[in-house]
Amino acid sequence: MAIFEKVSGIGANSERTDLNVSQQPIRYISGMPYGAGGTVPQQSGAPMYADPSAEITSEVVPLTEVTQRKKEPVMTGIDIGDGAGSEALAPMPIKPTVSLVDTFRQLAINDPSGDAELIYRRLVDEGR
Repeated sequence: MAIFEKVSGIGANSERTDLNVSQQPIRYISGMPYGAGGTVPQQSGAPMYADPSAEITSEVVPLTEVTQRKKEPVMTGIDIGDGAGSEALAPMPIKPTVSLVDTFRQLAINDPSGDAELIYRRLVDEGR
């Protein structure tokens, strides 16, 4: 997917570039029941941003294949040797420290069936 951005010139040749946002193409979702695939108007109304530096590839490269990044040092991502250290890796998401009891207590507030409250009370009675 090639993305072409306008670049502003200098002085009298300058152009507006604030509206120059890369967008993902509008995609129709097939195989949905009649009337359920109506996301096309929503996608055209609020275009989704596409990062021009990121390439999306659908191919999976097997481990036995020759490297796709010939100029990148082998030790990239490790804190020893050539290449960027672990700071080059994306940070791991922090998992919330919420207990099961707290989760069911919050669910019970908006559960009209009352099932979440029954589970919550049982967990409290069992001392979990």
